[in-house]
Amino acid sequence: MATTLSALREHIDATPFVDTHEHLLEERTRLAGPGAHRLQPCVDAALLFCHYAKDDLWSAGMPAVEQERFFSPTVDPADKWAILEPHWRRARHTGYLRAVAESIRLLFGIEHVDSLRFVEVSEEMSRRARPGFYRRLIHDVAGVETCQVNSLETTFCETQYPELLQQDLSLIAFSTGLDRSILDNFGQLSGLPTATLDDWHQVIEWAFATYGPRADAVKSQAAYQRRLNYAAVSAEEARPLFACLVKGEPLTGAQRQALEDHLMRFCIDQAEKARLPVKLHCGYYAGSDRMPLERVRQNAGDLCPLLADFPRVTFVLMHIGYPYQDEYIALAKHYHNVVVDLCWAWIVSPLACVRFVKEFLLAAPSNKLLTFGGDYATVENVVGHAAVARQGLAQALSELVSEGWLDETAAHDLVEPLMRGNAHQIFPIFASHHT
Repeated sequence: MATTLSALREHIDATPFVDTHEHLLEERTRLAGPGAHRLQPCVDAALLFCHYAKDDLWSAGMPAVEQERFFSPTVDPADKWAILEPHWRRARHTGYLRAVAESIRLLFGIEHVDSLRFVEVSEEMSRRARPGFYRRLIHDVAGVETCQVNSLETTFCETQYPELLQQDLSLIAFSTGLDRSILDNFGQLSGLPTATLDDWHQVIEWAFATYGPRADAVKSQAAYQRRLNYAAVSAEEARPLFACLVKGEPLTGAQRQALEDHLMRFCIDQAEKARLPVKLHCGYYAGSDRMPLERVRQNAGDLCPLLADFPRVTFVLMHIGYPYQDEYIALAKHYHNVVVDLCWAWIVSPLACVRFVKEFLLAAPSNKLLTFGGDYATVENVVGHAAVARQGLAQALSELVSEGWLDETAAHDLVEPLMRGNAHQIFPIFASHHT
């Protein structure tokens, strides 16, 4: 087992990941300093805890007033460790905190964080944040070939680095939580009217024509707002609902859902025409104290009609649907157009992911699994998350060998497809880069 694990770890460490999901802020946003984005309240070492780790700190008992001080750009880093330290001790072994610790270890050579080291990391982060530092961290340190980014700054980000930071086209603004301000914004952006449902269809078609040829996929995280039970609502049924929205008349919950159902299916139809995979958030919620677990449990079952109705669309189901991951293995096994993505999941629950990889590979075709996406807004954290994912993937494959399910050759043969090859086959953007 030890020899097998060591050999697999060496192979995995030498193989680049295709990172299939990030929320990375643009490098220019990072260099603009504190407050340039809500997920960049500061730029000292506390920034490493801003995305996800702060949720475990809160869960461990960090009061809101202390969290506010910890992420404040005006509190000296020398004073922040005292705020962090008791909550760090309680939560340091979770995946979220492990990713932070691994980032600090790999980037700054620090094995154990204390008050002096916290200040040192803060100073080094400031010193190293210079034009071009994203490429060095992503390629050279994290060992990532390219990232696919669901921008939190805009619907489709005109990135500085299109080869390094491939971009999702977000469907949220076109299909979920629609209001007058969104209509006006896209009317101005596209130069098209937005007075009727047919107008809005044209705006969506404009977005796919404008951004689709450069997008890696389309993405929706509507599962944070609603169930994924998208019924087949016709344009005739949706037109009067859209008209009410335009006039500012209130829609009932059922009416709004029907309108969203229609719009989401219209977007998926456009994705099919553009040959773009559809990425869907499934499972666990980021944040704290707001997750309706019953709705999360329903995600997999709710999606079945959509999977059947769009057989030519590749659906990328994200985050393994944690904590209901068994259902996603069943979906990948049964539906030819389902791919499951381990993005984010490695740091939500590392051992659940080890078990998932083992169970997936013995139940579903291996070409339907994507094994890494950092899901971060802060670039340094991608380094730590990639390290966690490499450790977990090596453990999963070596355990399959030691338990007699795979021989060593088969385990090594899986490394390249799972880390990058599957992504090259699933996302058409890779083919377009070679033509």
